[in-house]
Amino acid sequence: MARKPRQQRAKATVNAIIEASFIAMAEHGPAATTTRQIADIAGVGVGSLYEYFDNKEQIFQVMGERFVADTIALIHPLIPTLVRKPMKDAVRELLQHFRDFLQEDDERYLKCARHAMTLGFEEHMEPLQKALSELVTQYLMHHPETLKIRNIPTMSYIMINGGIFAVVRHLSDPAPPISFDELVEGLATMVGHYTEQEMALAEASASDGQQGG
Repeated sequence: MARKPRQQRAKATVNAIIEASFIAMAEHGPAATTTRQIADIAGVGVGSLYEYFDNKEQIFQVMGERFVADTIALIHPLIPTLVRKPMKDAVRELLQHFRDFLQEDDERYLKCARHAMTLGFEEHMEPLQKALSELVTQYLMHHPETLKIRNIPTMSYIMINGGIFAVVRHLSDPAPPISFDELVEGLATMVGHYTEQEMALAEASASDGQQGG
């Protein structure tokens, strides 16, 4: 960032620029978005924009940070409720909230998520991964029987990221072959079946060990 805003008015200007960038990017895509478009939507001069950002790539970087921060702000309040639910119900509820989040404000975040790689959002994903890891950890603490599952970090990473991609892909499809509820039910069933199978294998292994002893 060319200059960090300190006064309230400057912070309001930067916020207006970021909000305008989401609108411009959603309408034109990353490549066709220009600082002129952003400034016009924000209601500021291009010169004012360049006081705070050297180029549109810097703006995209702050957009990525905001996207991640807002996603984390969605997840944290849900954790106390999700960790007390059965696995399949927790997955359903989390994905439904994520869908609602992506579709807010004329699908602003959904349109940006489609261009996540181009916008460099992946560079800012570590805090989100930590928040999701915290959710998984707290879930395990509330359901100690699930600690029998093998490779929890690996499988959590695959399932969480796979679920996020599937939701974004489905919501971006103008004519999806299945409904969103069917997608969510399928993902919840997949996670539930994997969990149940792993726990059954662990119990069978423990039983065999006792018999062998």
